[in-house]
Amino acid sequence: MKKLLALVLSGVMALSLAACGAKEEAAPAASAPAASAPAASAPAAETYTVGICQLVQHVALDAATQGFIDALNEALPGQVEFKNQNASNDIPMCSTIVNQFVAEDVDLILANATPALQAASAATIEIPILGTSVTEYGVAMGISDFSGTVGGNVSGTSDLAPLDQQAAMLMEWFPEAKNVGLVYCSAEANSQYQVDVVKAELEKAGLTATLYSFSDSNDIAGVVENAAASSDVIYVPTDNTVAANTGIIDNICRPAGVPVIAGEEGICAGCGVATLSISYYDLGVATGKMAAQILTGEADISTMPVGYAATVTPKYNADICKSLNITPLEGYEAIG
Repeated sequence: MKKLLALVLSGVMALSLAACGAKEEAAPAASAPAASAPAASAPAAETYTVGICQLVQHVALDAATQGFIDALNEALPGQVEFKNQNASNDIPMCSTIVNQFVAEDVDLILANATPALQAASAATIEIPILGTSVTEYGVAMGISDFSGTVGGNVSGTSDLAPLDQQAAMLMEWFPEAKNVGLVYCSAEANSQYQVDVVKAELEKAGLTATLYSFSDSNDIAGVVENAAASSDVIYVPTDNTVAANTGIIDNICRPAGVPVIAGEEGICAGCGVATLSISYYDLGVATGKMAAQILTGEADISTMPVGYAATVTPKYNADICKSLNITPLEGYEAIG
């Protein structure tokens, strides 16, 4: 019995050892910590292409374009490619430029000045178009009952200064004046609008106001000479052809002793005595902010009203005032 019991116990122990060995072999080796999955990368920011058609290079339009670019780059940093084209005051060239933008299917067009806006609106009804440095959108777009919103694919900002205040400014600076010549480019619809309003204001006050128009820069000198010979004061509106040729006007008017009241600061800096002017850079900034909202889908251009400058600043040209022995009025700041 003892031998039998011993054999039984030996068998049990052998089975136990075999089982332990099997368990030890089955136990997995300690594994290294699992590598963490790479973090999901943020989706790339959407990019946009914006075409800029500027009618002509001069201080005011250049400032508006720069303000637009700066504002859009601030709102959408690194996301906007600009195609910046200048028509060099060749109105048909505006159509060539914007038609190329349409062919390239840009995301938005900035039309800087009235002829650029008219060309862009004729070229596309789908691509959003923002105008800037456009005086009166109803006149520019042929809308007889313009109420502040163009509709469709067009909106923008206006450089319309208070024309009644400009007429009053002229009379304040030159209370003895009786004959005022209004010099402007007849090819610019908004220039015609401005001189018509100012003429009516001056005539209400009893002054004689005469229109002197030129069709392009080739005949501006002869028209200005004629106006200077018959006028006590000359008024020039916000006009792109005038702005690009202020040197011609100054070389005629200053030697003749005829002062010029200007519709905006850039023109006044070149040939004027005084102005009530907006900031074209700020106007461009406002337009750039509108563009950012349109590109990102935050705003619908078809319901976006045209924006206007919040303030105007009375300024004078110290150099021309000195040349003409004119004492600047109080409340006006010198053009820097």
